[in-house]
Amino acid sequence: MTGPAASGQRIAWEELPEGVRAAIQGWLGSPVASAETQPGGFSPGVASRLVAENGRRVFVKAVSAVPNRDAPRFHRREATIAAALPESAPVPRLLWTYDEGGDGWVVLVFEDVEGRHPAIPWQPDELDRVVEALETLAESLTPSPVGPDVVRTVETWLMQNGQGWNRMMEDPLPGRDEWSTRFAVELAQLEGQAPAAARGDTLVHFDTRADNLLVTDDKVYVVDWPHAVIGQPWLDVVGMAPSVAMQGGPPPEELLKRSASARAANPDHITAFIAALAGYFTFQSLLPPPPGLPTLRRFQGAQGDIARRWLDERTGLSKLPPASRPDGFVQRFRGM
Repeated sequence: MTGPAASGQRIAWEELPEGVRAAIQGWLGSPVASAETQPGGFSPGVASRLVAENGRRVFVKAVSAVPNRDAPRFHRREATIAAALPESAPVPRLLWTYDEGGDGWVVLVFEDVEGRHPAIPWQPDELDRVVEALETLAESLTPSPVGPDVVRTVETWLMQNGQGWNRMMEDPLPGRDEWSTRFAVELAQLEGQAPAAARGDTLVHFDTRADNLLVTDDKVYVVDWPHAVIGQPWLDVVGMAPSVAMQGGPPPEELLKRSASARAANPDHITAFIAALAGYFTFQSLLPPPPGLPTLRRFQGAQGDIARRWLDERTGLSKLPPASRPDGFVQRFRGM
């Protein structure tokens, strides 16, 4: 069981408007000889490895506001963040951008990395390499080389997007599972602790999963940076744990044991963030699919199933007698 695929509505290089292709080939200084569409990821646009007739190789991402109006905004944000990342970070270098403005086409051109996504189901040796790479990445991005004028803090993100349990109390969407309904008050209270718990000064990717990683013989690259935030160094490992378990890897608690930053963290801080993560996935999975991202809700739902079980294991909510809730439950986390 490896869960639903992370996939959007890719379009081929040849389907780009002629003017956009001409601009890219003009920058390359040569016509494109071959284009290979890359799998993985939800972006509804072009994601291709290009080889020009002059031998130059690059990776190109391109989107417009059709079919998803948010896609150009994400690409513009990624361009700003990628340009600010230090040379020491294991990320493909951003080489060039093309932006028609407004709802027009946004193109990002990166160096081509001769790598592949980690094998699914996850293999223990590759998972160890990925966790080690994320630890090294966090060290190199502490303190954050990018300021809050470029990326959001995790507190801001959580206040804007990480209030899933509270939102479901205000708007009880159909399809909620029984556990989420039964413990709605406790979950909403615990998720309220997450912004303070996750606060830090590390630039983190904040969307780590197999399709955002490239593995080579000697390196692990982290790609697709539009969602980066400033927070605790353990956020990437904790955030990817549900997808790892979903895609044949170890249970979340076992993954955390592989991470030095997670082992060193306050366990209650991690639990509060898991509450926000579980609430986010659960709430998002109950919404209609965004245009151009037909598999996103199923992918979020599968992660939400795992995150809720993980949260229940860490809190013991299902085993707490009613008399100890909610005050006794929340008291456990007030010392954070």
